[in-house]
Amino acid sequence: MIPDLVVFDCDGVLVDTEGPMFEVFAKSITAHGLPVTPHQLASEFTGGTTPIMRDEAMRRGAKLPAGWVEDMNTLIHARIAQGVAVFEGVLDLITALEGASVPIYVASNGTMKRMGLSLGPSGLWDRLNGCILSRETYAAKPDPAMILHAIAQTGADPEKSYMIDDSVPGCQAGINAGVNTIGFATEGQDAHLAEVGATVVNSMAAAQRLILG
Repeated sequence: MIPDLVVFDCDGVLVDTEGPMFEVFAKSITAHGLPVTPHQLASEFTGGTTPIMRDEAMRRGAKLPAGWVEDMNTLIHARIAQGVAVFEGVLDLITALEGASVPIYVASNGTMKRMGLSLGPSGLWDRLNGCILSRETYAAKPDPAMILHAIAQTGADPEKSYMIDDSVPGCQAGINAGVNTIGFATEGQDAHLAEVGATVVNSMAAAQRLILG
Protein backbone atom coordinates (compact mmCIF):
# COMPACT_ATOMS: atom_id res chain seq x y z
CA MET A 1 0.00 0.00 0.00
CA ILE A 2 1.27 3.46 -0.91
CA PRO A 3 1.31 5.70 2.19
CA ASP A 4 -0.34 9.11 2.34
CA LEU A 5 2.62 10.80 4.04
CA VAL A 6 6.08 10.07 5.44
CA VAL A 7 7.67 12.37 8.03
CA PHE A 8 11.37 12.05 8.84
CA ASP A 9 13.31 13.35 11.79
CA CYS A 10 16.58 14.97 10.66
CA ASP A 11 19.46 14.38 13.09
CA GLY A 12 20.08 10.68 13.59
CA VAL A 13 17.64 9.65 10.84
CA LEU A 14 18.51 11.44 7.61
CA VAL A 15 22.03 12.46 8.58
CA ASP A 16 24.51 11.21 11.17
CA THR A 17 24.92 14.48 13.06
CA GLU A 18 24.26 13.38 16.61
CA GLY A 19 27.68 11.83 17.26
CA PRO A 20 29.57 15.02 16.36
CA MET A 21 27.05 17.20 18.21
CA PHE A 22 27.28 15.28 21.47
CA GLU A 23 31.08 15.39 21.27
CA VAL A 24 30.85 19.19 21.22
CA PHE A 25 28.34 19.25 24.08
CA ALA A 26 30.32 16.81 26.25
CA LYS A 27 33.59 18.70 25.81
CA SER A 28 32.00 21.96 26.93
CA ILE A 29 29.97 20.58 29.84
CA THR A 30 33.02 18.70 31.13
CA ALA A 31 35.13 21.86 30.87
CA HIS A 32 32.52 23.65 32.99
CA GLY A 33 32.71 21.27 35.90
CA LEU A 34 30.48 18.28 35.11
CA PRO A 35 32.43 15.35 33.61
CA VAL A 36 30.27 13.60 30.99
CA THR A 37 30.85 11.54 27.87
CA PRO A 38 29.17 11.95 24.48
CA HIS A 39 27.53 8.54 24.98
CA GLN A 40 26.04 9.58 28.32
CA LEU A 41 24.56 12.72 26.80
CA ALA A 42 23.25 10.86 23.76
CA SER A 43 21.56 8.27 25.98
CA GLU A 44 19.69 10.95 27.88
CA PHE A 45 19.16 13.84 25.49
CA THR A 46 18.78 12.42 21.97
CA GLY A 47 15.73 14.13 20.49
CA GLY A 48 15.73 16.86 23.12
CA THR A 49 16.67 20.51 22.86
CA THR A 50 19.84 22.33 23.85
CA PRO A 51 18.05 24.46 26.50
CA ILE A 52 16.76 21.28 28.17
CA MET A 53 20.30 19.88 28.25
CA ARG A 54 21.67 23.16 29.61
CA ASP A 55 19.11 23.28 32.42
CA GLU A 56 19.75 19.69 33.48
CA ALA A 57 23.54 20.06 33.30
CA MET A 58 23.36 23.14 35.50
CA ARG A 59 21.06 21.36 37.94
CA ARG A 60 23.75 18.68 38.24
CA GLY A 61 26.50 21.19 38.91
CA ALA A 62 27.84 22.45 35.57
CA LYS A 63 28.76 26.14 35.72
CA LEU A 64 27.55 27.06 32.25
CA PRO A 65 27.83 30.73 31.28
CA ALA A 66 25.07 32.98 30.02
CA GLY A 67 24.81 32.55 26.28
CA TRP A 68 25.92 28.90 26.42
CA VAL A 69 23.13 27.72 24.11
CA GLU A 70 24.09 30.29 21.47
CA ASP A 71 27.78 29.41 21.85
CA MET A 72 26.97 25.71 21.36
CA ASN A 73 24.91 26.45 18.27
CA THR A 74 27.86 28.32 16.77
CA LEU A 75 30.29 25.47 17.52
CA ILE A 76 27.90 22.80 16.27
CA HIS A 77 27.16 24.67 13.06
CA ALA A 78 30.90 24.92 12.44
CA ARG A 79 31.32 21.19 13.08
CA ILE A 80 28.43 20.18 10.82
CA ALA A 81 29.75 22.47 8.10
CA GLN A 82 32.83 20.23 7.99
CA GLY A 83 30.55 17.48 6.66
CA VAL A 84 28.27 14.75 8.00
CA ALA A 85 27.16 11.48 6.43
CA VAL A 86 23.72 10.68 5.05
CA PHE A 87 22.56 7.36 6.48
CA GLU A 88 22.74 4.43 4.09
CA GLY A 89 19.42 3.86 2.35
CA VAL A 90 18.02 7.34 2.97
CA LEU A 91 18.41 8.57 -0.60
CA ASP A 92 16.99 5.31 -1.96
CA LEU A 93 13.90 5.60 0.24
CA ILE A 94 13.31 9.25 -0.58
CA THR A 95 13.70 8.56 -4.30
CA ALA A 96 11.21 5.68 -4.04
CA LEU A 97 8.71 7.86 -2.17
CA GLU A 98 9.09 10.65 -4.71
CA GLY A 99 8.55 8.11 -7.49
CA ALA A 100 5.29 7.05 -5.84
CA SER A 101 4.25 10.72 -5.35
CA VAL A 102 4.21 10.35 -1.56
CA PRO A 103 4.48 13.68 0.31
CA ILE A 104 7.65 13.88 2.41
CA TYR A 105 8.18 16.17 5.40
CA VAL A 106 10.99 16.68 7.90
CA ALA A 107 10.11 17.44 11.54
CA SER A 108 13.06 18.33 13.75
CA ASN A 109 13.79 19.68 17.21
CA GLY A 110 16.88 21.25 15.64
CA THR A 111 17.19 24.65 14.00
CA MET A 112 16.64 25.50 10.35
CA LYS A 113 20.22 26.75 10.07
CA ARG A 114 21.58 23.45 11.39
CA MET A 115 19.40 21.47 8.97
CA GLY A 116 20.49 23.65 6.08
CA LEU A 117 24.11 22.84 6.87
CA SER A 118 23.56 19.11 7.38
CA LEU A 119 21.13 18.48 4.50
CA GLY A 120 22.61 20.88 1.96
CA PRO A 121 25.62 18.91 0.67
CA SER A 122 23.53 15.83 -0.23
CA GLY A 123 20.89 17.91 -2.01
CA LEU A 124 18.20 16.95 0.50
CA TRP A 125 17.68 20.55 1.62
CA ASP A 126 16.71 21.57 -1.91
CA ARG A 127 14.70 18.40 -2.59
CA LEU A 128 12.59 18.84 0.54
CA ASN A 129 12.45 22.64 0.54
CA GLY A 130 9.13 23.95 1.85
CA CYS A 131 8.44 20.74 3.75
CA ILE A 132 11.06 21.12 6.50
CA LEU A 133 9.63 21.95 9.93
CA SER A 134 11.54 23.06 13.02
CA ARG A 135 10.83 23.61 16.71
CA GLU A 136 11.71 27.24 16.01
CA THR A 137 8.21 27.59 14.52
CA TYR A 138 6.28 24.68 16.05
CA ALA A 139 6.18 23.07 19.49
CA ALA A 140 9.08 20.66 20.02
CA LYS A 141 8.54 16.92 19.99
CA PRO A 142 7.05 15.00 21.84
CA ASP A 143 4.32 17.51 21.02
CA PRO A 144 2.83 16.28 17.71
CA ALA A 145 2.40 19.81 16.28
CA MET A 146 4.86 19.40 13.39
CA ILE A 147 3.40 16.07 12.32
CA LEU A 148 -0.16 17.35 12.61
CA HIS A 149 0.80 20.33 10.43
CA ALA A 150 2.15 17.97 7.76
CA ILE A 151 -1.07 15.94 7.94
CA ALA A 152 -3.18 19.08 7.59
CA GLN A 153 -1.13 20.36 4.65
CA THR A 154 -1.40 17.10 2.73
CA GLY A 155 -4.83 15.87 3.77
CA ALA A 156 -3.20 12.60 4.79
CA ASP A 157 -4.97 9.88 6.74
CA PRO A 158 -2.91 9.37 9.93
CA GLU A 159 -3.50 5.62 9.73
CA LYS A 160 -1.82 5.64 6.31
CA SER A 161 1.04 7.93 7.39
CA TYR A 162 4.47 7.27 8.91
CA MET A 163 6.93 8.99 11.22
CA ILE A 164 10.57 7.85 11.37
CA ASP A 165 12.54 9.00 14.42
CA ASP A 166 15.53 7.82 16.43
CA SER A 167 14.51 9.33 19.77
CA VAL A 168 11.92 8.71 22.45
CA PRO A 169 10.45 12.25 22.18
CA GLY A 170 10.21 11.91 18.40
CA CYS A 171 8.56 8.51 18.54
CA GLN A 172 6.18 9.79 21.20
CA ALA A 173 5.26 12.64 18.84
CA GLY A 174 4.42 10.12 16.14
CA ILE A 175 2.30 8.06 18.53
CA ASN A 176 0.61 11.23 19.80
CA ALA A 177 -0.22 12.22 16.21
CA GLY A 178 -1.79 8.82 15.55
CA VAL A 179 0.57 7.83 12.74
CA ASN A 180 2.51 4.61 12.20
CA THR A 181 5.75 5.25 14.05
CA ILE A 182 9.08 3.68 13.13
CA GLY A 183 11.92 3.85 15.63
CA PHE A 184 15.24 4.08 13.78
CA ALA A 185 17.73 2.55 16.21
CA THR A 186 21.40 2.73 15.29
CA GLU A 187 22.81 3.50 18.75
CA GLY A 188 21.37 0.62 20.79
CA GLN A 189 18.19 2.47 21.75
CA ASP A 190 15.90 -0.33 20.46
CA ALA A 191 14.22 -1.10 23.80
CA HIS A 192 13.57 2.56 24.63
CA LEU A 193 11.87 3.18 21.28
CA ALA A 194 9.85 -0.04 21.47
CA GLU A 195 8.72 0.93 24.97
CA VAL A 196 6.82 3.95 23.67
CA GLY A 197 5.13 1.90 20.95
CA ALA A 198 7.36 2.35 17.91
CA THR A 199 8.12 -0.41 15.43
CA VAL A 200 11.91 -0.62 15.65
CA VAL A 201 14.24 -1.04 12.67
CA ASN A 202 18.02 -0.88 12.46
CA SER A 203 18.39 0.17 8.83
CA MET A 204 16.66 2.45 6.37
CA ALA A 205 16.19 -0.53 4.04
CA ALA A 206 14.07 -2.17 6.74
CA ALA A 207 12.08 1.05 7.12
CA GLN A 208 11.48 1.08 3.37
CA ARG A 209 10.11 -2.47 3.50
CA LEU A 210 7.67 -1.48 6.23
CA ILE A 211 6.50 1.60 4.37
CA LEU A 212 6.41 0.45 0.75
CA GLY A 213 6.42 -3.34 1.09
